[in-house]
Amino acid sequence: MNTRRFVATLAARNREFLRDRMALSWNILLPVLIVMGFAFAFTSDNQELFKVGVKGEPEGEHAFLATRHITFIAVDELDGNIPKVERHQLDMLLDLELQRYWINRTSAKGYILEQLLAADGKTFSRQAVNGKEIRYVDWLIPGVLGMNVMFSSLFGVGYVIVRYRKNGVLKRLKATPLTPFEFLSAQVVSRLWLIVMLTSLVYAGTDIFVGFRMNGSYLTLLLVLTLGTLSMISLGLIIAARMANEEAANGLLNMLSWPMMMLSGVWFSLEGSPLIVQQLALLLPLTHLTEAARAVMIDGAGLWEIRWHLVVLAVMTVIFMAIGARTFRWE
Repeated sequence: MNTRRFVATLAARNREFLRDRMALSWNILLPVLIVMGFAFAFTSDNQELFKVGVKGEPEGEHAFLATRHITFIAVDELDGNIPKVERHQLDMLLDLELQRYWINRTSAKGYILEQLLAADGKTFSRQAVNGKEIRYVDWLIPGVLGMNVMFSSLFGVGYVIVRYRKNGVLKRLKATPLTPFEFLSAQVVSRLWLIVMLTSLVYAGTDIFVGFRMNGSYLTLLLVLTLGTLSMISLGLIIAARMANEEAANGLLNMLSWPMMMLSGVWFSLEGSPLIVQQLALLLPLTHLTEAARAVMIDGAGLWEIRWHLVVLAVMTVIFMAIGARTFRWE
């Protein structure tokens, strides 16, 4: 790699993005508006679905277990599911054997379920969850920032390179000494530092007003953000490798982004969903980015606890980058 050519391409791409005031403003304002909106709307965790974890078998008739619009999820043990109540992954955990239950007292859904359970006429004792109960916005913020990283990475690299190819920019660059590796590396590095910087600024800015829960290391969270961003950018390179039509590229990028947004646990937990859906979610980089970030922020997880997510993101990055570089064409 020629360092001078790489730096020149990197600087040109940085200037192009920073001079586009609309794109720069949108990358900053969109996640802030989403986070602030959800922080306001979900202060009381006012969601639509009910999920109740149930341990044991009911004895006789149990009207609560026959209530409609509640998803009852059978669980084998309690210790591993009590934290899910704290994290709003379960709205209630019910132990039929010892007649007790757990709810998050900050959850509106937990309150409603508690009243329904009391109206059933059975005697259950409420147990306190361990540790500080978590607001829905604390659970939500990693997914929202991850979603913003996904859109910025896929469209910021994939769409831009396709536009270059359509406008003849790549054809002109082909006539220069610039190699495909130098060009793609500059695009990746340029987008990487911009996304990491903007995401960090958005996080810091919204944290001032909302006060997110952060129990882990900021350096570990930064590593998760960097690897997640690299995997998303590399995925966008696959689309940009050969496409010359902006409309087709836009459709393919949306086809990649929407399943990730719906199946990666950004807006709601996949707890209780079909097993195949949970397995498909593990194939998506946004899933590992979101889960690793939540583990660091909420659980205070270190590198060892999230090593699986980091390894998967690194492997995905290498595979996507190799495919994109291998199939890349100037014209």
